[in-house]
Amino acid sequence: MPSSQARSRAKDRSNVLNRPEFLSLNQPFSRDHGVGGPRRASRPQSQQEDLGGRGLRDSSEVVLATDGETKEDCMQLNPSFRGIAISSLLAIDISLSKRLGVCVGTQGSGAPMRSMVVLLSLSGHALPWFCGAVVCLWRSNTLAGQEVLVNLLLALTLDLMTIAGVQKLVKRRGPWDFPPGFLDYVAMDTYSFPAAHASRAVMVSNFLLTHLVLAVPLRILLYLWAVLAGMSRVLLGKHHLSDVSCGFALGLLHFSLVESMWLDSDTCQTLIAIGSLRWTPLI
Repeated sequence: MPSSQARSRAKDRSNVLNRPEFLSLNQPFSRDHGVGGPRRASRPQSQQEDLGGRGLRDSSEVVLATDGETKEDCMQLNPSFRGIAISSLLAIDISLSKRLGVCVGTQGSGAPMRSMVVLLSLSGHALPWFCGAVVCLWRSNTLAGQEVLVNLLLALTLDLMTIAGVQKLVKRRGPWDFPPGFLDYVAMDTYSFPAAHASRAVMVSNFLLTHLVLAVPLRILLYLWAVLAGMSRVLLGKHHLSDVSCGFALGLLHFSLVESMWLDSDTCQTLIAIGSLRWTPLI
């Protein structure tokens, strides 16, 4: 017996599975026990379902966020043809506008003609045209002349309010980002797009060409003045080329609107009477 026990002990010692690090392999498996000894009691099934649901939601949110970032990266890396075209046109517009701003400072290449360019710019300002129209209306003695001047004042008002409203909505700065001056605040011309001087010059020139009998040289000079008055703002660095182009288009639109809503002589006389406080209900 002692020899058989000694043999069994030696056999157990020589068995690798009897070593302390492999004892867990010989233990029977149970719900509360597993590899490495006893485990903590398992959580209730409801908690496991909650954790599983949270894990699925978290994973879905991570997947959605990853998909959103991937799509955004794809949009940034692969912009549309329309976006590329618009960005390219804006870059060309800014570059050309800055190159044409030769009268921006007193030391530029266009410094010798700066005073003439400033004079052209002032000729398209709203203040001289409003004051001139009011003075001519006050001195006019004919019904036809008063009719034309009242409609001109309405056209100037329409142009001023429309340009000011669009500028407030767009809020585009000029190519050199100069702060607006006193005359710009007076005419509510504080932003770059669209160009108010260009719009006013085109509208006034078409108005005068339609309602005044002028010789051919004067008509050519009037067209030339409208173009130069708009381009003077680019030379002074106040507007982009696109601002002036849109200003020309808006000037034509304003002229068409005024012609389609032309006020007759009786209506103009009523407005003059109201303005001079000589209207019958006011007396």
